[in-house]
Amino acid sequence: MAKNLVIVESPAKAKTIEGYLGKDFVVKSSFGHVRDLPQGGLNIDVEDGFRPTYEITKDKTDVVKQLRKLAKSAEMVWLATDDDREGEAISWHLNEALDLNESNTRRIVFREITKNAILNAIQSPRGIDLDLVNAQQARRVLDRLVGYELSPVLWKKIQRGLSAGRVQSVAVRLIVDKERDISKFETSAFFKVVARFELEGGKILDAELPKKLKSEEEAQAFLQGCVGQQYSIQNLEQKPSIKKPSAPFTTSTLQQEASRKLGFSVAQTMTVAQRLYESGKITYMRTDSVSLSDFAMEAAATEITGAWGAEYAEARHFKSKNASAQEAHEAIRPVDFNKHQIQGERNEERLYELIWKRAIASQMANAQIEKTVATIEISNVAETLRAAGEVVKFDGFLKVYIESKDEDDEDEESKGMLPPLSIGQGLDLGYMTATERFTRPPSRFTEASLVKKLEELGIGRPSTYAPTISTIQKRGYVEKEPREGRERIYLQLSLKNDAISSKDLSENTGAEKGKLSPTDTAMVVNDFLVKYFPNVTNFSFTASIEKEFDDIAAGKLSWEKMIAGFYAPFHEKVEATTLIDKSETGASRELGKDPETGFTIVARLGRFGPMVQIGSVDEVGDDKPKFASLMKGQSMETITLEEAMQLFELPRTLGEYQGEEVQAAVGRFGPYIKFKEMFVSMGRDEDPMTVDMDRAIELIEEKIKADAPIAHYEELPVQKGVGRFGPFIKWNGMFINVNKKYDFDNLTTGDITTLIEEKKQKEIDKVIHNWEEEGIRVEKARWGRSNILKGKTKIELPKTVDAPALTLEEVKAIIEKNAPKKKKKAPAKKKTAAKKK
Repeated sequence: MAKNLVIVESPAKAKTIEGYLGKDFVVKSSFGHVRDLPQGGLNIDVEDGFRPTYEITKDKTDVVKQLRKLAKSAEMVWLATDDDREGEAISWHLNEALDLNESNTRRIVFREITKNAILNAIQSPRGIDLDLVNAQQARRVLDRLVGYELSPVLWKKIQRGLSAGRVQSVAVRLIVDKERDISKFETSAFFKVVARFELEGGKILDAELPKKLKSEEEAQAFLQGCVGQQYSIQNLEQKPSIKKPSAPFTTSTLQQEASRKLGFSVAQTMTVAQRLYESGKITYMRTDSVSLSDFAMEAAATEITGAWGAEYAEARHFKSKNASAQEAHEAIRPVDFNKHQIQGERNEERLYELIWKRAIASQMANAQIEKTVATIEISNVAETLRAAGEVVKFDGFLKVYIESKDEDDEDEESKGMLPPLSIGQGLDLGYMTATERFTRPPSRFTEASLVKKLEELGIGRPSTYAPTISTIQKRGYVEKEPREGRERIYLQLSLKNDAISSKDLSENTGAEKGKLSPTDTAMVVNDFLVKYFPNVTNFSFTASIEKEFDDIAAGKLSWEKMIAGFYAPFHEKVEATTLIDKSETGASRELGKDPETGFTIVARLGRFGPMVQIGSVDEVGDDKPKFASLMKGQSMETITLEEAMQLFELPRTLGEYQGEEVQAAVGRFGPYIKFKEMFVSMGRDEDPMTVDMDRAIELIEEKIKADAPIAHYEELPVQKGVGRFGPFIKWNGMFINVNKKYDFDNLTTGDITTLIEEKKQKEIDKVIHNWEEEGIRVEKARWGRSNILKGKTKIELPKTVDAPALTLEEVKAIIEKNAPKKKKKAPAKKKTAAKKK
């Protein structure tokens, strides 16, 4: 056995490090945390200092067993998990779970995975930092307390299956508040005046009126005043200016810029960055520091000087503007500045290039800009026009990198160079337009701008943004769907050859892509939490909690004391919610009365989403209330009584086709056409209230054509289609992906036979054991794992399990161990006498 055991949390990291160490070292992965708070209970003793009960997670039992065996035979155990609170906690849990000896256990940390960094870390080991561990433990315990106590309140008072979390609920509130700001916004029109002048030599000069005109009458009057007037250059002003490069990336700014420039989600950015770090390409990707080490700055200067010359290099020390930032670590940068690009998976190449450009640009000279502003006089008119342009005298860092901006932060577009001009020079007007424009409501958050806002408020930390944003989408609080927009007519007035004309033009407005919108569920849950648990959704309070975590990490605050200060008032509020009547929670909204029955009509949350309902159980007696799902674009907050009544007209009969009735309706997954036993999805933006028979027949025929067999194999039909993972064929209940080497539109009999035979063989090859009489199978799964299957039960086995060696008895024992515990049947309630009418 090796003398030294090095334990890291990731297999990819283990593989990279193992390549740097000699034969005396063996490097193993813990596959993340090996212990956690068990599911199915609080597992925190609130009466005894909030002492948590940890257990080795089921999927890590074999991992721990293997690591214990290796640790016993090693002369030295090196805990080499990430250099942050989460990594420190993983090392502490490993120390506890493996029962390691202090005498031969060392903790080592590094910020980049290179040979020098690893060897230097081994030369300067330390013990486990319990302050960092306690900061992570405090976050875990607090989040369990909030989730475990608050979620059941939401189940009882609003709807089962809902959840709440300390950071996720604040993120949802931001999105809900933004949506309400948008809905309250009243668009107003104004007119923007632009003029084009024609100069000698075919050159042109574009200028505009610096102020907005408030009405068509005002715009008409301004253009009328310009009829027959002379134009000349009244003043020329030249201003030198500079542009400075941005600091190298922190976790937050990397997430934002990767979203803007590469279209990555926050979670995708962190996944790709993790791979780059573990393969030794970049420094650690969870950091809120903007500083670079002296070594990195020297390396960047050398590369800049060699590539573009000494005049492009300028050493810069950046300091974070965020008071809560931890400046102990470096910003995200390439390990080797010589590597402008890397070879690898496409997204890794793109993200690496972005990181390299940002880091190298941060150590480059300012860009030198010359701005020119020309003021244009109009004879007999008090107002002047303005033309602006700029020229880059020295590009500096712009040679490498230009930072992107959010919609709300965008300045006017950069102007090009102005043609040669002189004061007093006369100008010939080509035309002048006054175009109707409209004020814009606040923009919805993108993932990037939400991260930026959370960071500004001091909520969350680098490691929390990605899981928070993923969670609120997975739990149905937030949607990220494209909006098609709608047509808007606007007016344009034109002055040309001293004549004024007008015309109506159209534009698409409101189109969005990648924006975060709250669901009705989010609105209801947010309002409930804001009303009854104000601290949970309070921005400054949540930020103060983060500051207390920082104080624990710095050894300034006891984590038990911090939790106690939060829990007592929080638990009191949880207890007080038992007195809240469900009607007070805002989970439903009364719209009015049904004209036919007189029953109350409400909009409320249902099992499958927002809906409207006619009649409560008390009102309808022995009958059942009527229900109808809301359509896309409708909201519980804004739906009217008239719109609700229309929903009860669905399903709507459109006519007959091939002797069968055709109906339009809306369901859980959107609007659809029903024909025979066929359910044909309509476009998400199509309206079942207005769709006509011609469109319905078109959709039906498309569906029939798509479902028609393209061939038969072994006397069974073969169909084809396109799903979320691309083109496929379907045969005998199997969906078979069709890759790019096949011409999907012209599949031959041979292609179909090959695809099906290969799929059948894959199905055969993935079966490890098949005990048919017991109804039990063991199959290969993705990522080197395997699954036990029995009926609807599926148990995923970790990579460390030798699946082929499992016996039937061992498999049965695993199934028994993982079987859900049967709940004891509650005693039957005594029947009460019927209420007197």
